[in-house]
Amino acid sequence: QVQLVESGGGLVQAGGSLRLSCTASGHIFSWYALGWFRQAPGREREFVASIVASITGSLGATLYADSVKGRFTISRDNAKNTVDLQMHSLKPEDTAVYYCAVKPTRGPLTTNSKLYDYWGQGTRVTVSS
Repeated sequence: QVQLVESGGGLVQAGGSLRLSCTASGHIFSWYALGWFRQAPGREREFVASIVASITGSLGATLYADSVKGRFTISRDNAKNTVDLQMHSLKPEDTAVYYCAVKPTRGPLTTNSKLYDYWGQGTRVTVSS
C-alpha cells in the first residue's frame, strides 16, 4: 500500500520561505511522477507543481502552476524516496493545505488531479500578511 507523508508546513510571514517534504513508503522511481496540490478554505484543490521521477520518462522534468512559477521549486530524491517543495516569497494567497500525490502512469505532466492516484494527508501552510 502506498503511503505518502507530508511535513514542513507552518506559519510564516508574507515574503518568507518554507520547505515542504513528502516521504513515500515505496520507491518513487517506480511511479511516473509526483506532484503537489493545495486546497484553501472554501476553494477547490488546485495544482501546484509536479516532477517526473521515473527513468522511463524525462527524469526531472517539471511543471508549475503559473501562480507559483519563479517562487516555488519542486525536487525529488529517488534514493530517499522524497519529493520536496521549496517555497519562497510566500504570499497570503498561498495559505492552504498542501498535498503530495502520485501519478503512477506515463504521460505528459498534468495539472489534472484525477490522474493522480495516491494522496497524503496534507500539511497546512499559513502565510500572514
